[in-house]
Amino acid sequence: QVQLVESGGGLVQAGGSLRLSCVVSGSAIQLDSMAWYRQAPGGQRELVATIRSDGISNYADSVKGRFTIFRDNAKNTVYLQMNSLNHEDTAVYYCRLFGVYNAWGQGTQVTVAS
Repeated sequence: QVQLVESGGGLVQAGGSLRLSCVVSGSAIQLDSMAWYRQAPGGQRELVATIRSDGISNYADSVKGRFTIFRDNAKNTVYLQMNSLNHEDTAVYYCRLFGVYNAWGQGTQVTVAS
């Protein structure tokens, strides 16, 4: 059974940084694309960043230049480095594994205090 477990969320002041991690068990990730999504209170889940198996990444306009997605296939882990955080980044962040399993993690809360 494939499982995704996110960690690294928390409370941070505006302008601060956090690094989220998503560890995948039950399947090797090196051939699959992965992504980070987020859902703010009362809002819809939105795509934040994606990374392909070849390392090519894409970002939502709202996070370009501030967030970086990267992966360590040896550790079966994808990361989201978030810098210059602002209040609008407050949300539950989810990672997603594409491909055969199309699985989601349970989410990790990020709260940015203004």
